[in-house]
Amino acid sequence: MCGIVGVLGNHEVAPVLVEALKRLEYRGYDSAGIATVQNGHLGRRRAVGKLINLSDRLVHEPLPGKSGIGHTRWATHGAPTETNAHPHQAGPVAVVHNGIVENFRDLRAELAARGIAFQTETDTETVALLTQSFMADGMSPIEAANAAVDRLEGAFALAFLFDGEDDLIFAARKGSPLAVGYGDGEMYVGSDAIALAPMTDRITYLDEGDRAVITRSGVEIRDAAGKLANRPVSKIRTEHTQVDKAGHKHFMAKEIAEQPRVMDDVLGYYLPGGHGLNLPEATPDFAEVDRLTMVACGTAYFACLTAKVWFEQIARLPVEVDVASEFRYREPPIPARSVALFVSQSGETADTLAALRYCTDKADHILSVVNVPESSIARESDLALPIRAGIEIGVASTKAFTCQLTVLLCLALKAAHDRGHLDDAALAQHLDAMRQLPSLMNAALARESRIETIARRLSEASDVLFLGRGAMYPLAHEGALKLKEISYIHAEAYASGELKHGPIALIDKDMPVVVLAPTDALFDKTVSNMQEVMARHGQVLLISDSDGIAQARDGLWDSVTMPAVDPFLAPILYAVPAQLLAYHTAVAKGTDVDQPRNLAKSVTVE
Repeated sequence: MCGIVGVLGNHEVAPVLVEALKRLEYRGYDSAGIATVQNGHLGRRRAVGKLINLSDRLVHEPLPGKSGIGHTRWATHGAPTETNAHPHQAGPVAVVHNGIVENFRDLRAELAARGIAFQTETDTETVALLTQSFMADGMSPIEAANAAVDRLEGAFALAFLFDGEDDLIFAARKGSPLAVGYGDGEMYVGSDAIALAPMTDRITYLDEGDRAVITRSGVEIRDAAGKLANRPVSKIRTEHTQVDKAGHKHFMAKEIAEQPRVMDDVLGYYLPGGHGLNLPEATPDFAEVDRLTMVACGTAYFACLTAKVWFEQIARLPVEVDVASEFRYREPPIPARSVALFVSQSGETADTLAALRYCTDKADHILSVVNVPESSIARESDLALPIRAGIEIGVASTKAFTCQLTVLLCLALKAAHDRGHLDDAALAQHLDAMRQLPSLMNAALARESRIETIARRLSEASDVLFLGRGAMYPLAHEGALKLKEISYIHAEAYASGELKHGPIALIDKDMPVVVLAPTDALFDKTVSNMQEVMARHGQVLLISDSDGIAQARDGLWDSVTMPAVDPFLAPILYAVPAQLLAYHTAVAKGTDVDQPRNLAKSVTVE
């Protein structure tokens, strides 16, 4: 869950590395560092905390050189200290690493037995020391790096820089993403296209097991078997890699506000020109599918739970939803006539990718819903459906979540049509309703000032409950997750009907209870559950439409009035106030909204 970058340039590389790391800081911000080669000698600078601390250090301690590597860290092995910060250097080699070396303890013991001492608590130092030991035995830098990578078990993206080699970076990828960029007499390597976009629009994504020898004249890539590999060069659209706040205080605020626009884009892609669904020909015929298995992590998992309601209610298709980190270790049977569907914003989520690989050759079809079409999950799927949310920097996912829901709903409607549960007229009616989402989201965003006022009061709470029924129950989980992620307030979600099976014991005058309840078939039951809370002096915040607010007004702590919406679209629309509530609560508490403690955006380690 770290970001790495490397540059073989024609100009001083330190500011270029720092600028690239700024674009990768969403991957980790416990510490950062760079290493360069100047006049044949390695040098490095590191700092604890945000990247600005490294920038400050470089002002006072400049690091010259036109070749370099950089790293921004989310700590796995070892506390976030300068000693544990990357790059790690052992004599003539410096290494940056994203991933986990699972056998590092065995390697450390082996090196210790040879009298080689360690300076850090990290697994990555083992890679540097192992490479140094091979070079001491007479191997060339490339031979030594290859030999070291041969000994590693686990997941990694690695970039090596060597003393005396100002025109060489060695890179290797297993389990963690890595891309090579092409410039004019310059070459680059990075964790993703975002880091490289200011320097190049030509990218090669390394495949699993690839190793790359990079010089200013180009790159030589060999596959896991050691054979030369001709990987394609992709031209990226640089407008999709712009990283700025566009006048907003935080990236999260910008990304919440962008939702009407990106919703219009994703609907234009899948529902073009007022016609029917535009899904690829490779999309399965769900009439031939008996079961759908959906796997994801975090926010994407809650998107899957919402989609389960749609697939089962509208398409009458049985659905299993599981968190990726548990799914593959359970080794569940995958029945015949089944589709496995994987959802990931980055397309690189380690547990989700591993679950996909478990299902390969077991499920009839492997589908994915991703935001990065070039990602590992997308490339290893039979069909990858883009959510078209654009780059998302804030750790707490917002626009990616609503776009995931929209694509999943398109799939559910296709499944219902394929299986004969929606005729052409009913499908068209649903699609027409979906086309109203951008304007409905604009109306929801217009409630922001009221939500901000409520959030200032909510920020004084220690615990918050979220309640919902039906498709709003997964959204209650998402609302609770958002609040705890960025405000650090303990929040939990429950199905409203489960309240009296335990959670009601928590209710008192100091407990805010957020109820997500559009006027639908389950609304009256939700009102009954709210009455149970208010009878015990709980503070109910109701988010509903005007009819719902009118019916349940008495005894409310507060309310947010939403535009009326078709109930099957409510989870997408009601995500907006849930996000705004979390955002403004966090701002009121003064927490780091975009980079909350202990979290990183792209979870590329298990």
